[in-house]
Amino acid sequence: VQLQASGGGLVETGGSLRLSCSASGDLFSSYNMGWFRQAPGKEREFVAAINWRGGKVLYADPVKGRFRISKDNSRNTLYLEMNNLKTEDTADYYCTVEIRSRPGPLSMMSPAYDHWGQGTQVTVSS
Repeated sequence: VQLQASGGGLVETGGSLRLSCSASGDLFSSYNMGWFRQAPGKEREFVAAINWRGGKVLYADPVKGRFRISKDNSRNTLYLEMNNLKTEDTADYYCTVEIRSRPGPLSMMSPAYDHWGQGTQVTVSS
């Protein structure tokens, strides 16, 4: 499985960005996808996750109401729409996928995920 993230950039406080992550390879029929982020000097943290069908989503508290995760299965692409960005959202953002043999719960824990894309940098200026 290969994941390619894009869409990062520099934005002012209150602005918006949309990240994309294209997936290729053997995703099988049941998998969860997610976004994590890592700010300089900090550990990687969970941002959002979505199940294969797109019917279930999970958000970290700091981004609830501001970020929206979605996916287009026809394009094997994951999205993260980020609104009302804050300086504390500055980080490298990583997309990830959890390959499953059957549908399962979404996880906030990075070890649950099997494949990771390269990071895309998001910088929010004050």
